[in-house]
Order: sequence, then structure tokens, then C-alpha cells
Amino acid sequence: MAFRSASVDSGPGALLAQAMRDEIAAIYAGLDLDGPQMPKAGAAELGPPGGAFIVGYVAGEPVGCGGLKRLPDGTCEIKKMFVASAARGQGVARALLHELEDRARKLGYTVARLDTGPKQPAARGLYESEGYVEVANFNGNPVATFFGEKALA
Repeated sequence: MAFRSASVDSGPGALLAQAMRDEIAAIYAGLDLDGPQMPKAGAAELGPPGGAFIVGYVAGEPVGCGGLKRLPDGTCEIKKMFVASAARGQGVARALLHELEDRARKLGYTVARLDTGPKQPAARGLYESEGYVEVANFNGNPVATFFGEKALA
């Protein structure tokens, strides 16, 4: 698997981010993904200097994406982590998470946070298996039921 820096609002990154939005909208019917209560994770948040966005490729095809966002307390949050349905069950999500953590370390972060909702048990299982421990709601996400944190040092 190869990872490349990308943009969340153009090219393969935008296509994968939109696929993620479509899936979340279907899973959580009626959720306003752009509502004022939702944590922001656009190009401004997922870009330099404190953020990043990547796309993962298998055999030259874009199959997953994810980003990093700087939080006010100096930690980072993993956002928009998504794997296309055809690539699931092949270790892509775990590899993507590892790459995001590596990039977070390179940006100087020592702690990563993330969240997931009640209808995404596989995501929670992955995060817990990778050492994310449950913490208090740090971002006000009205849908999430698991808020995790991991020391990156």
C-alpha cells in the first residue's frame, strides 16, 4: 500500500471524502453533516501547518483516505478516515491508521484522538485494538459514542 499527500477538496481525496459522507449520511439518517454542531474537517483544518490529508493506494487505485487536524490543546484528531467498501477486510484501515499516526508524529504530535459512532462497531474495534482508550467527549460530536486517545511517543 502506498500513501500520498492529497487534498480533501479535489482529486481522489475529494472523491473518497464524498464517499465517506454518503456512507455516514446513509448510516445516520437525518444527520446534517454540515450543521453547526458538527466538528469541522475541511481543507483549512486538514492542511498545513498543523494538519494533513492522505490517500492510500493499492495497485494504483485510491482505496482509502484520512486526515489530521490540530486541536486547541495541541493534540491532533484523526478525521475522515475511510476505506472504500471493495477494499475492506484486507488490512487497509489498519495500515491507514498507522500512516496517519506516523504523520502525526512527524508533525510533532504526541497524542492522537478520534471518535466514532454507535453504528460503526468495526471502527471502534480497530481503534481499541490499536491502543486507543476511551476518553471524555473532546470535540462535541453529537453522533459519536466512542472518543479515543492514544499516546504517540
